[in-house]
Amino acid sequence: MSENTSFKPSLRLIDATMLVAGSMIGSGIFIVSADISRNAGSSGWLIAVWLITGFMTLTAALSYGELSAMFPKAGGQYIYLKEAYNPLVSFMYGWSFFTVIQTATIAAVGVAFAKFTAYIFPVFSENDIVADLGFLKISPAQLLSILIIVFLTFINTRGINSGKVIQTVFTLTKILSLLALIVFGLFALKPEVWQANWTNVWDLHKLNPEGGISGYTTIAAFGAIAASMVGSIFSSDSWNNVTFIAGEIKNPKRNIGLSLALGTLIVTVIYIVTNIVYTGVLSMQEIAFSDRDRVAVTASNVIFGNAGTVIIAVMIMVSTFGCNNGIIMAGARVYYSMAKDGLFIRRVGTLNRNAVPGFALWLQCIIASLWSLSGRYGDLLDMISFVVVVFYMLTITGIFILRKKMPLAERPYKAFGYPVLPALYILMGSAFCILLIIYKPNYTWPGLIITLSGIPVYYFILWLEKRKPEAVLLA
Repeated sequence: MSENTSFKPSLRLIDATMLVAGSMIGSGIFIVSADISRNAGSSGWLIAVWLITGFMTLTAALSYGELSAMFPKAGGQYIYLKEAYNPLVSFMYGWSFFTVIQTATIAAVGVAFAKFTAYIFPVFSENDIVADLGFLKISPAQLLSILIIVFLTFINTRGINSGKVIQTVFTLTKILSLLALIVFGLFALKPEVWQANWTNVWDLHKLNPEGGISGYTTIAAFGAIAASMVGSIFSSDSWNNVTFIAGEIKNPKRNIGLSLALGTLIVTVIYIVTNIVYTGVLSMQEIAFSDRDRVAVTASNVIFGNAGTVIIAVMIMVSTFGCNNGIIMAGARVYYSMAKDGLFIRRVGTLNRNAVPGFALWLQCIIASLWSLSGRYGDLLDMISFVVVVFYMLTITGIFILRKKMPLAERPYKAFGYPVLPALYILMGSAFCILLIIYKPNYTWPGLIITLSGIPVYYFILWLEKRKPEAVLLA
């Protein structure tokens, strides 16, 4: 197969915006409000958690606009960390990204697609076992997840235009579907439910399955908010994927920053209004203890009757299919950039005849498929939220560093609200991480271990390079 040596700028502003929005909207908005409600206990705090997360996401996206305009290259955040700090910091990000952040997310979104497919085609149920290896049980849902991952990987190896068509069509479809759910939900609003939910809206407490509540001490209340935000942050993550694919965006100095702002704003508004609809048709107890946390299914059954389950199942299938396409498309560009720096398998740093990193895409596919089989992706994604925010804070701090380090560098776009908004994000992110360390250490140490394990790997790679510079790295 012949190879290309450079990416082809093919994505317009709308394509980039759909990549941002489509990568953010997966299955989270349909599920995680249950856990938030259990921890927060009231409609006011449910919406507040989504508002805080939305504010942080928008602030981070607007800050990244400056970096994307300065370094419009494939790899995005990996490049920003390297320029602001050093190759070790950027490698630790790339290592975490490859081992868990991106690949386990692909697996989780793929299995979510399969789980909701089972509502329509029960043969794909996660409860059935097609192979029991003792240490590993494999369900039809896991196999369907792998099939979807392989299919989308193949599509994206055919060129950037193949992937962008799927992304744009499916993202527009799921945005319109969510808007329809919101409109019908507002018509189905129950005044008595609304009044009950919006009385004592700032009464922060824990909801119990039997209907009782448990109060918090003042300090523990902050821990409860931080724990609640794990789900909303995961549901709002992957907005930065558009930065990874900068080499294939037309006029990247303008369009990346603009797509970040537009995409995150659209999704934030949709998320908040969707949760308002939940509080208009379901009691807080029903939201908190929906069957298997599937709040949207419970709400849809109220809004649409017996057809509600199928309607939401189709919506989530569309949502997760499009979401995975965007994540798969963008992720491979990070490994490509790492390989170009001599910090990954060298073959990963090549483009195929369709001008995309085909080998990187297939390697990502293999790791994501293994995560699908493991069944442990969900736990790791909860644990990695801490690390994701840490890297966001490091990247935004990089804006301050680069303003001093490279004062004369061209900055077609400057971070909105600098220095106040970037500094505020860093303060809020720090508070989130510190509270998780204190009150939910199980959400922090596994992600840290995975990230820090990149340090010996980094120095081992450097040792290999020095020892055998002519050899194919890690081959």
